Amino acid sequence: MLLVIAGLFVLFLLSGIPVAFALALASFPVFLWTGTIPPTVAVQKMVTATQSFPLLAVPFFIFAGNLMNSTGITERLVKFARLLTGWLAGGLGQVSIVLSLMMGGISGSAVADASMEARLLGPSMISQGGYSKAAAAAVLAFGSIITATIPPSIGLILFGFINEVSIGRLFLAGVIPGVLLTLTLMVTAWLVAKRNGYAPDLSEPPKLREVWASFKESIWALAFPIILIVGFRFGFFTATEAGAFLVFYALVIGFFVYRELSLAKLYEATKSTATDIGMVMLLIMMAAVLGYAVTIEQGPQQIAELVTTLTQEPIFILIMVLLLLLVSGMFLEGAANILLVTPIVLPVLIQAGFDPVHMGILIVTLINIGGLTPPVGVIMFTVCGILDVKTGAFSKASAPYFLAILAFLAILIAFPAVSLFMPTRLM
Repeated sequence: MLLVIAGLFVLFLLSGIPVAFALALASFPVFLWTGTIPPTVAVQKMVTATQSFPLLAVPFFIFAGNLMNSTGITERLVKFARLLTGWLAGGLGQVSIVLSLMMGGISGSAVADASMEARLLGPSMISQGGYSKAAAAAVLAFGSIITATIPPSIGLILFGFINEVSIGRLFLAGVIPGVLLTLTLMVTAWLVAKRNGYAPDLSEPPKLREVWASFKESIWALAFPIILIVGFRFGFFTATEAGAFLVFYALVIGFFVYRELSLAKLYEATKSTATDIGMVMLLIMMAAVLGYAVTIEQGPQQIAELVTTLTQEPIFILIMVLLLLLVSGMFLEGAANILLVTPIVLPVLIQAGFDPVHMGILIVTLINIGGLTPPVGVIMFTVCGILDVKTGAFSKASAPYFLAILAFLAILIAFPAVSLFMPTRLM
């Protein structure tokens, strides 16, 4: 039956059916053919999947991110990132990477970050920085992966919710890897810029007073992830309560500090949030149905038995699972991949002796890398569509950044303390 479910799911995807509906339709044979589980259970699973207090963090953080983007925060962060790195080789490419680090604490979504930066920085990178369209798209797309680790990552929230792992610990675990990934991509962008002669955006490093003035303008946005870390460390709030607080925080900043959040902008942010939440919740509901069907058919147990018969070495088990996730990331959108695949493979990794928080950072990052590869790379198609780039040219320009991220993942695998230092020390 598992093969039937997998075959139907692939068939529905190839036929162009939206992922959410493909998830539900692929699970129907379990409810219709076995005769032991009534179809009404599928409806119950859909409803049950939405009745979760931790899951409330998703709409709160999405709403907070949309509000912050409506308050002039983005423009201030672009100016600050430009002063910090615009004078380096690669110019606006470096700015885009640092901006992704800052925006990761606001948007929580790699696709949203890549889309925003492609529109904001892409044309200038091509017209002023000397980048080709494909080279600009590669930097922007790979920089957005930073958002997968920096709190409040929507991927980490979904991973913690579906696998019953502490979201607070996942948020703390993502801070150091997020900074490390930023530095890795900056070094790569510098090397690529030196080789190809990409011009800096600024002719000379800025004066300290300019950086300080820009920092003060951006302080309310830069404080966003720090509030999360302090709140989790001292137990002021859970992830869900943090999301509610940050919505209130964004409203105060927008209306009373920057005074750029009008009622019209609030309406647009609310409308965008409703659309985003609808998409995510539909995926969660349908993935819950398919997840239940796979569990009934003992999918996790069968996969665990298959992996352990091939090897007993934990490192080889981890590599096999990561390769599976990389391939599935090529075909599934990130949220669907987390909701569908991770509950199956995480028990295998825990049984092999790996920490679930460490695996959460590794897996969510890897799944987002799948969004950069054919044939269904959501991030890749988003950036390429905005900048009018062929996927073949994008893949060729992406090679240095792909190797850099593989090196970053190797560091995470070899040194778990990179992920576990902060949650171990602070919680």
